Amino acid sequence: MRAAGVMREEDHRMLLETRARFPERIAEAAAARRRRGLLERRDRILVIAADHAARGAVGVGGRPFAMGDRVELLDRLMIALARPGVDGLLATPDVVEDLMLLGALDDKIVIGSMNRGGLQGSTFEFDDRFTAYDTSSIVRGRLDGGKMLCRIGLDDPATARTLESCAQAITELAGHGLVAMVEPFWSRRVSGAVAHDLSPEGVIRSVHVAQGLGATSAHTWLKIPVVEDMERVMRATTLPTLLLGGDPGDTPEQAYAAWRKALRLPGVRGLVVGRALLYPSDDDVAAAVDTAVAMLEVA
Repeated sequence: MRAAGVMREEDHRMLLETRARFPERIAEAAAARRRRGLLERRDRILVIAADHAARGAVGVGGRPFAMGDRVELLDRLMIALARPGVDGLLATPDVVEDLMLLGALDDKIVIGSMNRGGLQGSTFEFDDRFTAYDTSSIVRGRLDGGKMLCRIGLDDPATARTLESCAQAITELAGHGLVAMVEPFWSRRVSGAVAHDLSPEGVIRSVHVAQGLGATSAHTWLKIPVVEDMERVMRATTLPTLLLGGDPGDTPEQAYAAWRKALRLPGVRGLVVGRALLYPSDDDVAAAVDTAVAMLEVA
């Protein structure tokens, strides 16, 4: 069962009232937020991801609208962020601002999700336009970096625009000394749907394209999936790398074992996990997060 919630009814009412009457309090909360360095406390970090819904991806496993309830999502996020060993959040502006108003992001790393335009299942899914954070808003909001999806489809002309936009964002973020977290995939359409090449060769190709984007890679971090032969994959880069947790599916122990093994590799700096921790099969958010934290501690 899910741990007792921390979102109270008065918290929900406060968000509704603040957004309607006092929107300036969002900027005030951002200005007052206590910040920390990425690797300030340990060599490997755990970041909770919550930017899926902005691409229309609100389903988890067999629950097609699991993330559709904003109050429940915020409740689960606050449970996760309050667990010992959780270092930060990766999310779109709407989620970040709600959590700032709730006071849940002090002493946390906050990475703003930037390009959410390639809506899941759309004819323009490869067109990953920057429809959320941009560099100026990340700087203004005192965030710690920006994350961008970089799906590389050789048969889709929208990929050229995505590559150019990602390169520009990487250069701009670096100019402010902020992290650019790039999530690359070598992708193509299969029966009309976007599918990723999760072979070691596919991930290696995507890594090489991603790390070459921008006028400097000094502040670029990678976010990549755990695949077979991760030792070979990690030899493709010298950039700090976070592992994309993904959905463990029906074999969580097998997935967790792969995560633990990959976390021991040189250059791997932690995990970015979203729905797998926020919506585990048994709905025990706290226990799922604690399992992920334990992986970092033994890696």
